[in-house]
Amino acid sequence: MFKNVFGSGYLVRTAHVMLTWVITLILFLHDTELRKQEETGQLVQPVLFVLMVLVSVLLYFAVSLMDPGFILSDESDLQFMLGVTEEHHDMIPPTTKSLRQRRCGHCLLQQPMRSKHCQTCLHCVRRYDHHCPWIENCVGERNHRWFVLYLGVQLLVLLWGLHIAWTGFGYTPTSQLWLRTNGVLLAVVVVMAVLSLIVLLLLGSHLYLVSLNTTTWEFMSRHRISYLKHCGTDENPFDRGTLSNLWGFFCVWGTVVWEQVYFREGSDQV
Repeated sequence: MFKNVFGSGYLVRTAHVMLTWVITLILFLHDTELRKQEETGQLVQPVLFVLMVLVSVLLYFAVSLMDPGFILSDESDLQFMLGVTEEHHDMIPPTTKSLRQRRCGHCLLQQPMRSKHCQTCLHCVRRYDHHCPWIENCVGERNHRWFVLYLGVQLLVLLWGLHIAWTGFGYTPTSQLWLRTNGVLLAVVVVMAVLSLIVLLLLGSHLYLVSLNTTTWEFMSRHRISYLKHCGTDENPFDRGTLSNLWGFFCVWGTVVWEQVYFREGSDQV
């Protein structure tokens, strides 16, 4: 389920963890409300903040090391195991959407619908969304919901950290003295503000795409994807309504046979 922690993303993961805890340490060392509460014995907020940071780091490693849905063997018999028999396919009316099962030109394995070969990971990934250099892993069927959850927790930590850092700025008579006193804290605020904006945009875009039951790859490369380029501009064969899409994404576990969803949509239009 998890990849080797000392793989190609070791440096990226180490840098992320070091940056996280260095910023957390700076917030405790400067004269912020976090430090004041710690010194006066009011430990509720400091403990909660550290726990939130710890949860964000654990989620980061979970998403980074988790198998995103790699296809490691030929799955020609998967349809039978999931109840999609030849008899069932014979009952599907022929439509312009009918497609042959694809075979990857790189790893030579059959690709279920919505999967794609990742040139970085060197594997085909189920319900491929994108390869994220931040986590040094693909975002796919198995870790996509955890990736969105991680973004949500990370955004809360960053916004909370910005609030804490803001309380640490003190008044000084001159601007030079102010920069000397608050320069490190100012740098932390700038870094957290930039990261907050990035995470907010990522979280918003992913929630929007999830509500439509589409992926980043499908959204960006629709015209080149064989099972979508025949559809209309506003047509999405996997869309089951916003609430159903969100419920299916966050609450339904297990592998989805997207061929069933795709061809059922096609049959309804015949």
